[in-house]
Amino acid sequence: MFHHIWAALLYLYGILLNSIYQCPEHNQLTTEGMDGKEFPEPHLGQWYFIAGAAPTKEELATFDPVDNIVFNMAVGSTPMQLQLRATIRTKNGLCVPRKWIYHLSDGSTDLRTEGRPDMKTKLFSSACPGGIMLKETGQGYQRFLLYNRSPHPPEKCVEEFQSLTSCLDFKAFLLTPRNQDACELSSN
Repeated sequence: MFHHIWAALLYLYGILLNSIYQCPEHNQLTTEGMDGKEFPEPHLGQWYFIAGAAPTKEELATFDPVDNIVFNMAVGSTPMQLQLRATIRTKNGLCVPRKWIYHLSDGSTDLRTEGRPDMKTKLFSSACPGGIMLKETGQGYQRFLLYNRSPHPPEKCVEEFQSLTSCLDFKAFLLTPRNQDACELSSN
């Protein structure tokens, strides 16, 4: 009998703690208005990579040599497809172009990267003006990434991103320096 009462008390204590220390909500973006032919207009165009967070430093290691990254998201050549182009400015000044094709999941903003069946990307809204968050998961890694329309969003945006991701137990944090000019995006 005592064992059952003790278990019930611990259970209630756990519920109480969870309600007090719950992480703030991060809403998954909706696809309202998507007709299968185009991605919602507000998410197309140019984005700057600002910061990343992951459970471990190793999951962010790919960004260690990066000074800044500028992306352009555009409607793809077929329905339910997005083209993402990027130029990466490395800390040693080199410009590295990259291209990806994302496939939209029907009725959701979940993205699948062409050629990488293990990789899944989810889009989330950000409280930061002009901001968006992505959660990438793949074989052996998961990470949140913060993007903004401005290369230098308000510091509060970065602080809120870091606070949210830390609460979700993503303790490793990387802020891109953005000390150099961004590279120009190629048109092809």
